[in-house]
Amino acid sequence: MVKTFSATPSDIQQDWYVIDAEGMVLGRLATEIARIIRGKHKPIFTPHMDTGDGVIVINASKVRVTGRKAEQKRYFHHTGYMGHERFTPFASMIVKHPERVIEKAVYGMLPKTALGRGPLRGKLRVYAGAEHPHTAQQPKTLDLSKSEAK
Repeated sequence: MVKTFSATPSDIQQDWYVIDAEGMVLGRLATEIARIIRGKHKPIFTPHMDTGDGVIVINASKVRVTGRKAEQKRYFHHTGYMGHERFTPFASMIVKHPERVIEKAVYGMLPKTALGRGPLRGKLRVYAGAEHPHTAQQPKTLDLSKSEAK
């Protein structure tokens, strides 16, 4: 009988990856980022441990959506006061805060537990332009554009 492998903190090695979001579809990009942050791309993936890697996303302002989502997609926010629901259209969000578009998409794909909120806080860095200040992490470039279906 083969025993099931369960990762321990000494087994986990966390790396950093740089992903260029230029021209990529938002949902497909967010799926891959969530998979890397969660650690599902590793053979040592253990559901109750944080085995994931860090992700640096550049060119967030150049991400695209399919269909009519550019006009129809809205982001919800509640101020905390009765009746104060705020809806921000995708078109204005991508202009004002392109980082939040990717952050919200990835957040929606992670579990709503400490294993989702904690890693998202420390492992996802999103930048609107092509520059990032994380050279000390020695990130590896990850090309997802070749795996994306056109």
